[in-house]
Amino acid sequence: MSASATTSDADLLDLLRALGPMDVAAMSGEFSVTPTAVRQRLSRLRAQGLVDREPVRHGRGRPKHRYQLTLKGLRLTGSNWPDLALALWREISAIADFEIRRTVLRRVVKTLAATYGQEVQGGTIVDRMRSLAELLNQRRVPFSVERPAGEPVLTAHACPYPELSKSDRTICAMERVLFSELVGKELRLAKCRHDGGGICQFQPVERAAILERSASLEKNA
Repeated sequence: MSASATTSDADLLDLLRALGPMDVAAMSGEFSVTPTAVRQRLSRLRAQGLVDREPVRHGRGRPKHRYQLTLKGLRLTGSNWPDLALALWREISAIADFEIRRTVLRRVVKTLAATYGQEVQGGTIVDRMRSLAELLNQRRVPFSVERPAGEPVLTAHACPYPELSKSDRTICAMERVLFSELVGKELRLAKCRHDGGGICQFQPVERAAILERSASLEKNA
């Protein structure tokens, strides 16, 4: 969900996840608020692609509507994904054969890229970085895109995989490859929060190489 979504919106999503399709009157009764207030929340959630509606006819007159979570809404409200991801990652890391482990990781990246690729839009690397940052922000992982010297920099202000990355930094490498696939250009992990600083930054390879040369010249001056 976007950073601007209210707690009441999250409560409504949780209600639809627990009870399934509902009409405005039923939701109004559950929250003890007016139907107008419920419709306002539903309008926001529909605009974000988290809720959809279907008409229900009962005789003549205008049809009423029942509201339900979209696939995107179901993914957002699922509560066991972190536990599942952690368990799967540990099992992958435990594979002794390096080639098999690398093949599995490549397939994971390919699957994730295919899943998220449809949501990352834009004709330039800047546009695609911004689209990726918005996608991650919707998943409550704060990312931003800056252009301090012309070239874009994708900054992670919090780690999407905090528990995993603490024990195995291979996840950082996989994340870099995934982001490269999604923005359509090879990126480099120029800064990592585990090296200090509290953020991770991904830069196009050309920019990272220029900064390295500049730092080297300053060091030897």
